Amino acid sequence: MENQNKIIEKFDVKGTVETVKPLGNGLINDTFVVRTAEADAPDYVLQRINHHIFTDVDTLMDNIDAVTSHIRRKLEAAGEDDIDRKVLTFVKLKDGSGKNFYYDADNDAYWRIMVFIPNAKTVEAVTPESSRDCGRAFGHFQSMLVDIDRDLKESIPDFHNMEFRLKQLNDAIAADPVGRVKEVEEELKEINARAEEMVKAEKLHREGKLPKRICHCDTKVNNMMFDADGNVLCVIDLDTVMPSYIFSDYGDFLRTGANNAAEDEADLSKVSFNMDIFKAFTEGYLASAGQFLLPVEVENLPYAAALFPYMQAVRFLTDYINGDTYYKIKSPDHNLTRTRSQLALLKSVEANTPAMREFIAEKMAK
Repeated sequence: MENQNKIIEKFDVKGTVETVKPLGNGLINDTFVVRTAEADAPDYVLQRINHHIFTDVDTLMDNIDAVTSHIRRKLEAAGEDDIDRKVLTFVKLKDGSGKNFYYDADNDAYWRIMVFIPNAKTVEAVTPESSRDCGRAFGHFQSMLVDIDRDLKESIPDFHNMEFRLKQLNDAIAADPVGRVKEVEEELKEINARAEEMVKAEKLHREGKLPKRICHCDTKVNNMMFDADGNVLCVIDLDTVMPSYIFSDYGDFLRTGANNAAEDEADLSKVSFNMDIFKAFTEGYLASAGQFLLPVEVENLPYAAALFPYMQAVRFLTDYINGDTYYKIKSPDHNLTRTRSQLALLKSVEANTPAMREFIAEKMAK
């Protein structure tokens, strides 16, 4: 705690630090809750940024500052109340630099502090109700950022670039460092059969038909804060906020939220696409994002639902061929099991695509 107190002292926090304790079980950043002694002083969240994943912390935090500042202005203009609980507030350094993070050179660590949102919670259960809330919240998040007046960069370059992910796979195949290509010929056949269709977004963008928008790019059900009555307060975990296609937020949620099994389920008979979750999420999303979406974006929402299990299958298979150098594994064939599970989910999405198109058309007609 002594080192953490030294870090906290660099920031313009109010009140006297009483305790600093670990918070949550995040896989990327180390997070702590900072309790203050005074009743009128806020508590805080202290985070050590994983700069091995987010290698350009300046870009990361500049993106977050642009987004939170813009959303705050939008909420103020709309006359919203309780704004401090509806948008994250990051604390600046005391040194007058205007920076919202601190680099601890002695320990090669980057730190940031945000105001703790009181009387709020996250949820883990993916239900039709929570999915509808997710769709509405992430669609609203995108809609507020349509007219943002600052240029954002990719905090993880090529994060959801399908052409780039296929190039990584082809590079792995060419190198075949641990001699696994021969045993995955069936999986490669499935991937190659869909490759041209799955790079549709990049092609449409180059043709000037599909815009990039500011997206969250990590649309999980636990990346929102709810109040005590179950109402969504705000979207959190903004590290991956960056320019992308709206498919990122739509398809990424459905890949995990609408999968009836775990992403590494070995029994493929258990893997299927949950249409109830799809309908609820889509209904919420279109209710808040439908006002700005272009016809090409709406038309390709089923493509987005297929794109993300496909992309993840490509990433898992690439790692398997490379000798499991990126994802943590529990067995030698874990990444291959993951690949097969994602391909099974993809096939279920494809089987449900006509019904998905019909549902989206009905919702847009209302």
